[in-house]
Amino acid sequence: MERQPRIFGEAGALTPSEMHTIEAIGCGEGILMSELALKLSITKGAVTQIISRLEREGFVSRHAHPVDLRAVVVQLEERGKIAFMSHEEMHKAFIKALREELGDDGYHTFEKGIAKFIEFL
Repeated sequence: MERQPRIFGEAGALTPSEMHTIEAIGCGEGILMSELALKLSITKGAVTQIISRLEREGFVSRHAHPVDLRAVVVQLEERGKIAFMSHEEMHKAFIKALREELGDDGYHTFEKGIAKFIEFL
């Protein structure tokens, strides 16, 4: 399932792992590659592979850290920001549909159940 691409608006198709990487980078000032690996709970080598793919496709760019030249900062380019915003809209639509279907009490119960499930994993 992690290899099946989905369309994220004008940004085009991304696999779930690519989209999770874009989501983890966020629309801020960027993130260190080492922090990104920790955030995603994957190796630095795996992050490098994903970032290389995303960079080739114009979603992200890498830059030397302004102070520590050994460190690399990755940030979203315009195409990455479009994908990020499209993903955010998809989440909002999903939450809205859940709330409409389950009601507020049911939605809160669902949230608690998912949190426990994640905690268990």
